[in-house]
Amino acid sequence: MEQKITAAVVTAIKELYGQDVPEKLAALQKTRSEFEGNLTLVVFPLLKISGKKPEETAEEIGQWLVNNCQEVSKYNVVKGFLNLSLATDTWLDLLRKIDNDPHFGEKQATESSPLVMIEYSSPNTNKPLHLGHVRNNLLGWSLAQIMQANGNRVVKTNIVNDRGIHICKSMLAWLRYGNGETPETSGKKGDHLIGDYYVAFDKHYKAECEELTKQYIAEGMDADAAKEKAKQEAPLIKEAHEMLVKWEKNDPEVRALWAKMNSWVYAGFDETYKALGVGFDKIYYESDTYLEGKEKVEEGLAKGFFYRRDDNSVWADLTNEGLDEKLLLRSDGTSVYMTQDIGTAKLRFQDYPIDKMIYVVGNEQNYHFQVLSILLDKLGFKWGKDLVHFSYGMVELPNGKMKSREGTVVDADDLIATMIADARQTSDELGKNDDMSEEEKQEIARMVGMGALKYFILKVDARKNMLFNPAESIDFNGNTGPFIQYTYARIRSILRKAAAEGISLTLPSDVAMNDKEIELVQKINAYGAAVAQAGKDYSPSGIANYCYELTKAFNQFYHDYSVLGADTLEQKQLRLVLAANIAKTIKNGMALLGIEVPERM
Repeated sequence: MEQKITAAVVTAIKELYGQDVPEKLAALQKTRSEFEGNLTLVVFPLLKISGKKPEETAEEIGQWLVNNCQEVSKYNVVKGFLNLSLATDTWLDLLRKIDNDPHFGEKQATESSPLVMIEYSSPNTNKPLHLGHVRNNLLGWSLAQIMQANGNRVVKTNIVNDRGIHICKSMLAWLRYGNGETPETSGKKGDHLIGDYYVAFDKHYKAECEELTKQYIAEGMDADAAKEKAKQEAPLIKEAHEMLVKWEKNDPEVRALWAKMNSWVYAGFDETYKALGVGFDKIYYESDTYLEGKEKVEEGLAKGFFYRRDDNSVWADLTNEGLDEKLLLRSDGTSVYMTQDIGTAKLRFQDYPIDKMIYVVGNEQNYHFQVLSILLDKLGFKWGKDLVHFSYGMVELPNGKMKSREGTVVDADDLIATMIADARQTSDELGKNDDMSEEEKQEIARMVGMGALKYFILKVDARKNMLFNPAESIDFNGNTGPFIQYTYARIRSILRKAAAEGISLTLPSDVAMNDKEIELVQKINAYGAAVAQAGKDYSPSGIANYCYELTKAFNQFYHDYSVLGADTLEQKQLRLVLAANIAKTIKNGMALLGIEVPERM
């Protein structure tokens, strides 16, 4: 509709002033609430073309539209702003179009649509997922839904960091202190069990370091030098490095232990992913990709993209790009993270004809991805130069940051369980679930608890650091997930009552609409623009804020006007169709955030 009226404005300018203008000069915006009208044209950019004053230019264009564009019923001019009021028939036709499309505002992908790959999660197999991983997974999953709603084909992928010294630390601690403990014998999820041994390693390693530091100081060494030497010479860290060398050489015992302990972790991860409502189309493992990366680096070395130093290490010189020199292979031939990312890119490009690659990784890796983009482009990956680093800020709790090695992380599983329990307690206290079965109460508590968690995290601009406060997230008022879910459930309740009364959900062919009803149609119609903008900006928060604004608008309308108590049958039907499409749009919008909406609460 806006495109149609914009085209009419372009035609008006051509006929009135004899000049073609680009559509961007005739772009419309929503009329500000203090003025009468639905859409506004700013005429100041057109004054050079008209050669007239703002008011006169606006009057002439407004009159032309009323005479020649059936969608425009009247207009008013406020200085250089032309406010257009659209005919009731236009709004009814638009509402009918919205009502006939289950996914109005979203685009469907075709076989020829661009293929977008999105990497997120990227866990280590030495510890369970924590609050930081929760934000990463929720952002990645939501971004995938948003890109799909913009008509892209999407592949959701994960790279698991399953090799390296940190993995060996957990393995060694389990051998030393585990006594054969398994997830079954301990009653713990596998990722939690392995995480305990990562913490145990750090505890014993620190104790060894303290003892050695004292010894070196007693021998006359400087305190700082003693600490550094102790870190290198502690028996545990030496043994962990020996284990890593054995792993690299495919030692059968080390590899068997590695495979067994990783399998425990993967089973634990799967449970957490399921609880978060996220998943992947393809999972890659660093143990498979790092050798591919080394091969690509050697290839780049042969082509002169990289160079080898005297100590045998391989580097990329990026000084011409305004960066520094980047290590790609250590002097002993072992790989670094950059090598692994190059190898993963190679495998992905073999597996999929990728048009765009999006990495969902925290902002502490900004420089890494700046370098990776240049290196992939040098190595011939067509999407390398334009890869997107979806850089997000850290998430903290009111009591501070999290540290994995010290066992002070906010565990994802504990957080999920707490959110669901808090949602259940809140519902019980409010008495909103008294007529439900126990099974339904628990399922709704799961939806509300997870909705509260996801919405609280996703409504924040991803680029910003955020403070997650669980107590604030479960609130049935304000900008929260439960507030939006409750509004959806309220609308569904109204629709059930209407069905019980025999009122059909049919839009009348001719019924008057008041300004508030028109405003709701406009709000629903804006969903497509919100989806498009969220895709352009890679911004789940844009969808969250849209859902909140739509919900708020309906609640204000519901406060001022009765739906089932409207004066005429036609008014009831109009408001019911409006309410049904608001519920539909809320459901679709929240689905882009990975949030479910219950039929009742």
